[in-house]
Amino acid sequence: MKEEMSEFLKFVYENNLAKDVSEAFKEYPPEEEWHKGILENAVAEESLIEYATTYEEGDIVFVKEYEYADGKKGHDHLFVIIERNTKAVPIEYLSMILSSKVEKQKYKANKLLKKDTQNNLKKDSIVKTDKVYMLSFSQIVCKVGSVSKDIVEEYKANYSKYNNHKTTT
Repeated sequence: MKEEMSEFLKFVYENNLAKDVSEAFKEYPPEEEWHKGILENAVAEESLIEYATTYEEGDIVFVKEYEYADGKKGHDHLFVIIERNTKAVPIEYLSMILSSKVEKQKYKANKLLKKDTQNNLKKDSIVKTDKVYMLSFSQIVCKVGSVSKDIVEEYKANYSKYNNHKTTT
């Protein structure tokens, strides 16, 4: 059976709302986050890090922005995958950025994500649900943890509210 594109995915693509991940790195520099763009600083338990061949909705991933000419990696950032576009070749992922600026939870688009054993975060963070960013598999360094499908649906609903999207996911 052919997989259909979700209403959420259609809305984001038809309205050209998916941002390039480079915009997230400019707006939220990893150097200003508690993890400073370093994987070992971001995770509570390093043994839970997964280097996968595919990623799923709800996965919290560490994403690289760039590599220097000498092959050295630049700083990385945390994102939560909220949707996979399996129709794209290669597969694209829609994601939302995580930030350590928990004081910005006062903004309704920012949702608190408390550290726990499932998400494997070292510190509490917020998920900025007002923007989505496109990721490719090659930009993902690894999976550090996950959130439940229910939480992903909450993030999508909040995104839809801030972007005037009335259909369900």
